[in-house]
Amino acid sequence: MYRTHTCGALRAANVGQTVTLAGWVQKVRNLGAMTFIDLRDRYGLTQIVVEEHSSEETRRTAAELGREFVLQVTGRVIERESKNPKLPTGEIEIAADALVILNRSDVPPFTIEEESDGGDDLRMKYRYLDLRRPPLQRALILRHRMAHAVRTFLDGEGFLEIETPYLIKSTPEGARDFVVPSRMNPNQFYALPQSPQTLKQLLMVAGYDKYFQIVRCFRDEDLRADRQPEFTQIDCEMSFVEQEDVLEVFERWAKHMFREVLGIDFAEPFRRMPWIEAMEKYGSDKPDLRFGMEFHDVTGRVKGHGFGVFDDAEYVCGFAAAGCAAYTRKQIDALTEFVKRPQVGAKGLIWIRVDADAVKSSVDKFYTPDEVRAVAEACGAAAGDMVFLMSGPKFRTLTQLCALRLEVAQQLGLRDPKRFAPLWVVDFPMFEWDDETQRFYAMHHPFTSPKPEDVPYLESDPGRVRANAYDFVCNGTEIGGGSIRIHDPKLQAAIFSCLGFTHEKAQEQFGFLMNAFKYGAPPHGGLAFGFDRLCSLFGGSESIRDYIAFPKNNAGRDVMLDAPSAIDPAQLDELYLALKAPEAK
Repeated sequence: MYRTHTCGALRAANVGQTVTLAGWVQKVRNLGAMTFIDLRDRYGLTQIVVEEHSSEETRRTAAELGREFVLQVTGRVIERESKNPKLPTGEIEIAADALVILNRSDVPPFTIEEESDGGDDLRMKYRYLDLRRPPLQRALILRHRMAHAVRTFLDGEGFLEIETPYLIKSTPEGARDFVVPSRMNPNQFYALPQSPQTLKQLLMVAGYDKYFQIVRCFRDEDLRADRQPEFTQIDCEMSFVEQEDVLEVFERWAKHMFREVLGIDFAEPFRRMPWIEAMEKYGSDKPDLRFGMEFHDVTGRVKGHGFGVFDDAEYVCGFAAAGCAAYTRKQIDALTEFVKRPQVGAKGLIWIRVDADAVKSSVDKFYTPDEVRAVAEACGAAAGDMVFLMSGPKFRTLTQLCALRLEVAQQLGLRDPKRFAPLWVVDFPMFEWDDETQRFYAMHHPFTSPKPEDVPYLESDPGRVRANAYDFVCNGTEIGGGSIRIHDPKLQAAIFSCLGFTHEKAQEQFGFLMNAFKYGAPPHGGLAFGFDRLCSLFGGSESIRDYIAFPKNNAGRDVMLDAPSAIDPAQLDELYLALKAPEAK
């Protein structure tokens, strides 16, 4: 046996036992008469001591050790004279009788400790070393526990885990597909699935009324901290359900996850918030409810006073930041520069400082003190608060103010990653208009069912139609979403028409699904949760990378494998492909 115990297993109760451990050398401290070795595996760390009276071979082997050597140790468990209360194994150490070097190691390019001295790029290149570090080990252990909790709950609810294929037909609607050339079918291509959407609907047609899958999905889109080109979804679908049925099951699922993984109980029902309320109160369809600072429309109060910025604006709104009346001019200028950044795109920022006996604002010359105070009070401000106002086209202004709200909350320490504020956002618009292409696009996907009461507006006023759709949101992040699906072929044809699909184009891209619906499709609906995002939420991180064993960087590259990379010309010939040089930018 290479080991009788792991490096995190031994305690004071094991004193006197002879044990064998195996792991990686974290650190060696040679004090002359004694040598201390920290031995580490994924379970923990144990201190090894080589004493003056240890055998000459053991002392000679200890002198050869370096960081990350793979070592086997046999010895007696003894009580430590100087105990380490921060370490689970801190009451004991191993007096080594024998050391065996199982493998040697070059000096690693960065320290493999809780806090590493390696930058992101370096650690990504040597990801297999980075994964030895305790923070990443905890992240992947959390991911495992969460996957287990998902399967336990859904199995208890009667869901079947069914795998769907990775090589499918391209349906270019939404993000770009990753495509795979077919050698056996020259000049034809598979696509990697952006989600198993149509496939899980086919499973409903097939009679498998409760399906789930922890599934890999692929999207060729710009990356950021919470996006990867390949990611994992908890994908679910149910037959013979309405929206309330789906939300009931998956609200219980969410509470199960919080309870089983984090020990947090949510006794009250999760809040339900219509999309338009989320936008008008928080400027986002994924509002962060860990703190207040709700928006207030003051358009009618501020127009007509000769201040052109407000007089010419479609919409003026603001929020009160509690306790921020003490903000200095320098702090206010910094926030103004923040909203002027290209990522936010605002032209400026108006402020009102509210004190107990006076108000002061950046637009005092256009308004009386009473008028300024009335605006501040309309935004919910009290003495000691600062009000921030922005103006412009309605939804652009709301999203810009949202960015400011989150920045102010971050500065005030209100975005505590250990607090959770989950909710459902419902009643989304069915379609969103794109000025560039002059057409409507599905806000979710083309198979989302409209609210029954809004169906009459599909032809006359598509922008008014609401979707039977819902998102699960927590702490300002969309964790998952879904909808009730269309199972009526006539309604599906009407939706395709709204989206600008001809009958022939719809048949070409989705004929397999539409044909299946001719054979008795049940009413069905479901949702998918971003598993990587859920893991990072539970782990208290803004990035999903630590919860993925081998992630890509912001350019979509795997710097460890050096992928993507060129392939042999012979492979291109087999696939009947010719390469074209990219145009110079």
